[in-house]
Amino acid sequence: MVDDVPNRDITPSELRRLCREGKFHRSTAGFCPGYVQANLVILPRSVATDFFRFCDLNRQPCPLLEMLPAGEPRTSRLSRDADLRTDLPLYRIYRDGELVAEKTDISNDWRDDFVSFLLGCSFTFESALLAAGLPVRHLEEIKEDGSPKNVPMYRTNVLCRSAGIFSGPMVVSMRPMTPAQADEATRITFDFPSSHGAPVHRGDPASIGIADIDRPDWGDAVTIRPGEIPVFWACGVTPQAVVLASAPEIAITHSPGHMFVTDLRDGEIDTFERSR
Repeated sequence: MVDDVPNRDITPSELRRLCREGKFHRSTAGFCPGYVQANLVILPRSVATDFFRFCDLNRQPCPLLEMLPAGEPRTSRLSRDADLRTDLPLYRIYRDGELVAEKTDISNDWRDDFVSFLLGCSFTFESALLAAGLPVRHLEEIKEDGSPKNVPMYRTNVLCRSAGIFSGPMVVSMRPMTPAQADEATRITFDFPSSHGAPVHRGDPASIGIADIDRPDWGDAVTIRPGEIPVFWACGVTPQAVVLASAPEIAITHSPGHMFVTDLRDGEIDTFERSR
């Protein structure tokens, strides 16, 4: 799949249109800066209550932004004109705990009993990190196709709290920084609880079960420079690791890093949550 790299300042509506037309299949890292991005999980209604409770018990890796009624593919809170069946760059389909397909359109796979969950994403707070002069290495390092790298993501040995059929490990994303920069990043991202909030770990990857920092389970490896340490945030790919471990009959998700880009500005979600 080859497509032109649009201007990173493209609007969310324009990016979703390109996805709908089959013209954008890349990671959304670095695109539509200043707008909330979201992870997607679609499950049958028969297990949706279990997953809702799983999100409630594991709010840092799975901060729930919106849960749609069964059979409804259009979000009412996060965008004005989006269809979750067509408006993400890339989807993954899992059956009985196995990844069986990756598609750019899931219209033909849609079922009336599907319940869609939209979860916060750490891409959302990256504009705030950049505004503070902090490094976001995967955006600095450009791939051969001209697009930014995808954030590196790792399966950990930290187990989530179980709910119904759902159990499994937490996934984390990583951004390298100096210890002083990590302190500042912690302060900034604490104010983004709906985008995973503050880091869950810094330093030694092995202590959370990561054997090789240069071989992420998802995304792209990035350079860790002298004087820097890896800084880890909870990640919305956690449900995909949980789907692999829990083996529901079917699950559809975004492909890691290929997010749903919403019409909400950074911080609007968290302002709303604090006012409830």
